[in-house]
Amino acid sequence: MSKMSVNLAGVTLKNPVMTASGTFGSGAEYSEFVDLNNLGAVVTKGVANVPWPGNPTPRVAETTGGMLNAIGLQNPGIDVFCERDIPFLKKFDTKIIVNVCGKTTEDYCEVVERLGNEPVDMLEINVSCPNVKEGGIAFGQNPRALEAITREVKKYARQPVIMKLSPNVTDITEMARAAEAGGADVVSLINTITGMKIDINRRTFALANKTGGMSGPAVKPVAVRMVYQVANAVKIPIIGMGGIASAEDALEFIMAGATAVSVGTANFINPYTTQEVVDGMAAFLERQKVEDINELIGCVK
Repeated sequence: MSKMSVNLAGVTLKNPVMTASGTFGSGAEYSEFVDLNNLGAVVTKGVANVPWPGNPTPRVAETTGGMLNAIGLQNPGIDVFCERDIPFLKKFDTKIIVNVCGKTTEDYCEVVERLGNEPVDMLEINVSCPNVKEGGIAFGQNPRALEAITREVKKYARQPVIMKLSPNVTDITEMARAAEAGGADVVSLINTITGMKIDINRRTFALANKTGGMSGPAVKPVAVRMVYQVANAVKIPIIGMGGIASAEDALEFIMAGATAVSVGTANFINPYTTQEVVDGMAAFLERQKVEDINELIGCVK
């Protein structure tokens, strides 16, 4: 058997396959379909310091090769998450990565500090949230704001910090360098691409929020390109995501420079996707006589 384990900032994953935040609930929702013990990590839906109701409906619209969503990071808040979701995930032999969202730097730090005493392995900071104190621009769209929030979060974090980068920027490498400069242990990318769909029969927006985040197979070439660019710009590990629906897709990200990968929208189409990606990657290594998955990380220059 080829070696499938990878290391993310000192955290060893049994394989490089994890779930993308917001597409897998907090694990319980998919546990009837996928044995969570077989995944490298479960990345939870976003958690805030207080419950968020999310956006008005309709929130989801199909597009060619993907979907748009404007859920608005609906979540029950950190108290419920700690009481209900963490104990459930601790039943399984997988790493727990908690996605953290907020509207101010203080919001993020409050959640990060609270999680410092919880048995979770890593924190993924969703900087695509609008910064309410800075006129609503996302933390992840301004390099100075990104570096500042990374540095502040790191003061409170007891676990390694992953900064989840937004693709809705001019230069993704500038953002990755800002996260690294702020002390990020890992970066993950890409988050969704802002898009819009119009219902021509109703002559209105398909989403109540007007715009939404586009994900799915259509974004994969953009995501692979950005992962490659970031891998050549920073020294910290990368988690790649964006349109992964098969082992072949996942391997593109690994060869572009990602240490691990996240499966997102494909979970909605086929709830078994994560397991199929794990099995497919292992089979590829055997066929290609590759002894260690780490040999493939960034092998395409």
